[in-house]
Amino acid sequence: MVNLANRQPDVVGIRLQVDALGQLVLTDAAGRAHVGVVPVRAFPLSDPHHWLSFCDSQGRELLIVEDPQELSSDTRAVVEAALASREFLPTIQRITHVSGTSEPCEWQVETDRGPSKFVLKSEDDVRRVGPHRALITDADGVRYLVADSRRLDTYSRRTLELYV
Repeated sequence: MVNLANRQPDVVGIRLQVDALGQLVLTDAAGRAHVGVVPVRAFPLSDPHHWLSFCDSQGRELLIVEDPQELSSDTRAVVEAALASREFLPTIQRITHVSGTSEPCEWQVETDRGPSKFVLKSEDDVRRVGPHRALITDADGVRYLVADSRRLDTYSRRTLELYV
């Protein structure tokens, strides 16, 4: 457990700690404590290193920090641990097989977290999120990232291009 209660506030005027129940507690510049705070990246795919939002337990935004580097190293460590526990975005490194050309179809892929199989319900579930990036959402709502389609092998690149 990291306790930052006795430390000075960060540059942005907040203190962040983990309570005995494992919940994040944000103490704002006015001294109000907000229990159950959730850090959320505002732009997790296009700009994951900036614009960090802190939301209360009802999902209301309490604070937004443009540059998380302004936070103390202790607070950044707490935030990064919280983000890592809630963000799951495997990166596709290779598409090994697609069961057919019509949806729903089963995809077999190799990711940075190992091999995976999933069902693609619709071609609408494959979206371009940059010139060479794509986001694929499977039938269960799990998202997969293609970080750079130029780095895929020929089969994987051609298969992806059929859907984006």
